Amino acid sequence: MFFDNFILEVSTNMQWLMYLIIGLVVGIILGLFGMHMYYKLGLSAKQKQLEDDSVKAKAEAERIEAEAQKDAENRKRELLLQAKEEISKARVELEHDVREKRQELARERNKLEQKEDNVEKQLAIAENKRAMYEAKLEEAQRNVERTKELEVKKEHELENISGLSISEARTLVLDAAEKEYSHDMAMMLRQMEEKTKQDADKIAKDIIVTSIQRYASDYVSEATVSVVNLPNDEMKGRIIGREGRNIRAIETITGVDLIIDDTPEAVILSSFDPIRREVARITIEKLVSDGRIHPARIEEMANKARKEINQTIKQEGERAAYETGVMNLHPEVIKLLGKLKYRTSYGQNVLKHSIEVSFLAGMMAGELGLDVNFAKRAGLLHDIGKAVDFEQEGTHVQLGTDIVRKYHESDNVCNAVESHHGDVEAKTAEAVLVAAADAISAARPGARRENLETYIKRIQKLEEIATSFDGVEKSYAIQAGREIRVIVEPEKVNDEEMILKARQICKKIEDELDYPGQIKVNIIRETRATDVAK
Repeated sequence: MFFDNFILEVSTNMQWLMYLIIGLVVGIILGLFGMHMYYKLGLSAKQKQLEDDSVKAKAEAERIEAEAQKDAENRKRELLLQAKEEISKARVELEHDVREKRQELARERNKLEQKEDNVEKQLAIAENKRAMYEAKLEEAQRNVERTKELEVKKEHELENISGLSISEARTLVLDAAEKEYSHDMAMMLRQMEEKTKQDADKIAKDIIVTSIQRYASDYVSEATVSVVNLPNDEMKGRIIGREGRNIRAIETITGVDLIIDDTPEAVILSSFDPIRREVARITIEKLVSDGRIHPARIEEMANKARKEINQTIKQEGERAAYETGVMNLHPEVIKLLGKLKYRTSYGQNVLKHSIEVSFLAGMMAGELGLDVNFAKRAGLLHDIGKAVDFEQEGTHVQLGTDIVRKYHESDNVCNAVESHHGDVEAKTAEAVLVAAADAISAARPGARRENLETYIKRIQKLEEIATSFDGVEKSYAIQAGREIRVIVEPEKVNDEEMILKARQICKKIEDELDYPGQIKVNIIRETRATDVAK
């Protein structure tokens, strides 16, 4: 019974367990089905949302593309308009330049035509003058021939009458006059010299000596060939460069000749233009210091050197004007004065020489009560032509006169510049003082130098002139050719004749010899008597 009840209870529990399992299975199936439906519905919604987002993104992309195309079109139109404006502007500028060039060419053509007309007119005038001069010359030659014929005829008649030839008559007359009047002439010449010295030499010497003492400057002769020292001989090869490209670049850019010889650790620069030579010297020194030597670097250093030289030229011109007290000079004149720093004459620096002439002329003008400022101005500008005489044709006097006239200096200053070598007559006393100051500055010992060959020739010529006179035994040039001592034979030249002989030697030296300053002639006559006491 119990067993039956147990079986019945177990059966009932099994039914409930089966119902529970079936329920669980049905719940699981329903849950899985629900999850499947939820997933399917969610996937459809997400897919729909993605499709909607894709459509929106496509629409947005189409909108952005349309806006970009529109902006591109607008930008394209703006660039086209800008390009058209620039092309139009460039066309206008080009047309303007072309018109200016055409006008300039027309002006140049007119100038050339005018010059051609002037040249033709001048040629015609010159031809007429030449024809006139030839006619006058022929007539003068005929007159000279007729005069010679008359003179010959008169000479024959006189010879027939006197029984002497012309040379014999001249010799007799000159000998007689010399014997009769030599003593009187010597005494008269001595009296005139003494009187002149008493009246004029003392004043002139006092003024000149006072001026020279007040402005005592030292001079050192300067060489005209530039030598650049190198740290070693290897640098010569670097300056020459591969296949000579560096040395060709230096010569082309600076305009000087570069000489590289056997001189150890040095190169030589040669050029007629001292400024170019100085630019080349500074350029090479900069290249050697920098160490990089090639054509591009050479050009860069040459441009820097030119800027330095131009600045130095301006500063030196202003310094010279300030030092001498010469004001209101044109800026171009100041630059030309600065260029004289690199110009030498017989080894003498022309700028220092001009400053000294300015001071000396001003001091002498002050001693004489003349215009000191005018004398200083003319003295400073007297050699201004030497700043351009290696660039332009003509003497430094002509070029200097043209420069001071071009920059509106006064007529008196122009005359002082033009007359300081005696080419024209001096119109003012200050102009004479400028010429005297120029001679004093150039004649100072050591101020100028000349090469050995020229110096020896000048000394030999000076002694030849002295010994060419009758009665001269020996002659010696001393004091670097500024004094000559002449020893005469006492039997042939007496004391009175010594004065005439000195004057004759001086006159011949002045006529035949070119020399700086002045030359003093001393004649020595000595008579000795010798006996022997036994």
